[in-house]
Amino acid sequence: MKQPWIDKAKTDSIFILMPPFVVLAIVFFCQGWLIHLEKEYSFYTWLFFVVFIDVAHVYATLFKTYLVPQTFKEKKRLLIGLPIVCFFIGLILFMLGSRVFWITLAYIAVFHFIRQQYGFMRLYSRLETKTRLSVFFDNLTIYAATVYPMLYWFMSAQRKYTWFMENEFFTYRNDELLAVFGYVYVLILVIYTVRVIYTFAKSGYFNIPKNAIIIGTAASWYFGIVYYNNDLVFTMLNIVSHGVPYMALIYLKEIRQPKQDASSFMQYINSYKGIIIYVGLLLLLAFSEEYLWEITVWQEQFSFSGAAVFQNWHFLLVPLLVVPQFTHYILDGFIWKTPKKAA
Repeated sequence: MKQPWIDKAKTDSIFILMPPFVVLAIVFFCQGWLIHLEKEYSFYTWLFFVVFIDVAHVYATLFKTYLVPQTFKEKKRLLIGLPIVCFFIGLILFMLGSRVFWITLAYIAVFHFIRQQYGFMRLYSRLETKTRLSVFFDNLTIYAATVYPMLYWFMSAQRKYTWFMENEFFTYRNDELLAVFGYVYVLILVIYTVRVIYTFAKSGYFNIPKNAIIIGTAASWYFGIVYYNNDLVFTMLNIVSHGVPYMALIYLKEIRQPKQDASSFMQYINSYKGIIIYVGLLLLLAFSEEYLWEITVWQEQFSFSGAAVFQNWHFLLVPLLVVPQFTHYILDGFIWKTPKKAA
């Protein structure tokens, strides 16, 4: 069997598989530098990781949906209706209280992050001969790699990082039960490892990208949430491991390999320097959105003298500004679905 690369070994490895390992190497070997970076250059770390990766990757969805004529035609009702629904859901949640709004969004975000790793794992196992048992263990492993660290977050001592805000998740401190979950987590990873070794010994085939996704997911979630209790480390591992592969996947599947009915705009950015146009648009959209957040809501990094006028309109501004992010979380569950026979 050939390796199930999305594009080819080099590009998949650099942009989809390697990001968590690169960040982990930096975390392991550059501890002193990271402390200095967090203390002296917090604005630039926020700008690079939060805005130029996390916020930017949300807009990559445009290149698989709204900017693809055939997809927009086929899913027109969904693509038009979902942002409106997300706005009104956000409006209702915010009227119940800003904490209710952000807590709900945090749980949806966690589910989205977990499902993305599952999606990559399934994508890279598409050429394998599957059985119910093999699919079950693959699914069990990827969910263990992501769910256990979140359970650790919910059930351990106070963590020094947040998803959106302080005390955003339900917590239940129980060290004994958490230890049981830890043993189950290790057991699942051991069983998966043994199965991979056995399969390789029997068939001589080792699925490089699928196993790299599983190992990278387990490593980034464990070290980012469980092992280290540091905001910058969590931010780097969480955002880079999620955002960079997603942006790369969109580029490789939707722009570098354009469909026959691609719009003239998509064909243009697929031409010379297409990657520069793609990344430039994502950064511009991300910075524009975050600038609006800053001057109208947060007023932490950027502010201006007349910003106070927006405070009475937060009940509309916050649900409106979160529409791209909220829509991305929900829409992602639809646009990557494939027929079960192809999954």
